[in-house]
Amino acid sequence: MSRIKYYYDPKTCKYERYTKSKWDILLGVLGFLSLSSIFAVGILMVFSYYFDSPKELMLKQENEELKLYYEMMEKEVSHLNEMMTDLKDRDDNLYRVIFESEPIPSSIRDAGYGGSDRFRELKEKGLQQEDLIMDVMNKVGKLKKQMYIQSLSYDELAEKALNKEEYWASIPAIQPIHNEDLKRLASGYGMRIHPILKVRKMHTGIDFSAPKGTPIYATGDGVVEEVKTEFGGYGKSVTIDHGFGFETRYGHMNEFNVRRGQNVKRGDQIGTVGNTGSSTAPHVHYEVIKDGRTINPVHYFFKDLEPTEFDKILELASKENQSLS
Repeated sequence: MSRIKYYYDPKTCKYERYTKSKWDILLGVLGFLSLSSIFAVGILMVFSYYFDSPKELMLKQENEELKLYYEMMEKEVSHLNEMMTDLKDRDDNLYRVIFESEPIPSSIRDAGYGGSDRFRELKEKGLQQEDLIMDVMNKVGKLKKQMYIQSLSYDELAEKALNKEEYWASIPAIQPIHNEDLKRLASGYGMRIHPILKVRKMHTGIDFSAPKGTPIYATGDGVVEEVKTEFGGYGKSVTIDHGFGFETRYGHMNEFNVRRGQNVKRGDQIGTVGNTGSSTAPHVHYEVIKDGRTINPVHYFFKDLEPTEFDKILELASKENQSLS
C-alpha cells in the first residue's frame, strides 16, 4: 500500500493531501519504461557478448563442418594429383616407349587452366572464404584439364595398339629365301668390293646365293609397289611397300610370281632366284628401305632365327668380301 503524501498550503495554512495528475502519471510510466528498456538492452548486450544465440551456434557448427569438408576435399585433390602424376609417368616412360611415341611435353600437360575471368561470378559475390574456394576450384580445374589430355593420350595409344598387330605383320622380319644352314649369305650390307668395278663401294643390301629357280619370299605383309625389268642394275626386281615407312626390294630375279598392286603376306612366293642385270652369279639382292633410306636388313632377321643363329648371321654379314652385284 503506497504512502499518502501531504503538502502545506499557505493559503489555508493547512496540510492538504497530495494527488497526482494524469500528466505526472504518464511521465512516471514513460520514465519507468525507458529505464527498463535501457536496462534490458544492457543485459542483452552483456548476454550476447558472453553467450551465443541458437542461430549463432548453428552457424558456427555449419562453419566447422564446411572447414572439415574443405580439408577433406583438399586431401582428395592432393591424392588425385598424385594418381595423375603416376599415370603421366607411366604414360611417358612405359606405354609411349612400348608404342614408340614421343612423350607429351610438360608445357602441354601442366598448362594453366582458363583465364582470370573464369570465376568472375564467385568474385562478384564477395564470399568470406573466397581465397579458399578459388584455390580449390583452380586445382580441380587444372586436374580436369590434365585428365582430358591424358584421355587423349590413351586414345592415341589405343589406336597404336590396334595398329601394332598390323605393324608386326608388315615389318620385314624373315630372310627372303630358305637359309637353314646359314650358308647362302654371300655378302652383307656396307662397303664391299664391287664384282665388276673391283673397287670398294657401298653395298645397299644383302646377297643370298642360290641356284637359279630357288623360290623368293615376301619378308612381310604389304602391297607390290613395282615389278620392273632392266638390262643392267637390278635386272628383274620387285619392290614391296609394307607401310609404316618400310619397303623391301628383291633384285636379279629370274621369274615373277606377283603383279603390281597385289597384296602379299609374309612368306608368299613372289618370284625365283635368277642372274639378271648386273649380276655375276645366281643370287637375290635383298634391300630394306626405311623412310626412303636403305638400312642393314640383317637386323630384321628375328622371326626365323634362334639367338645363336642370329649371332652367326651377324658375323657372316659383317665380313668385307666381294658382293655378287
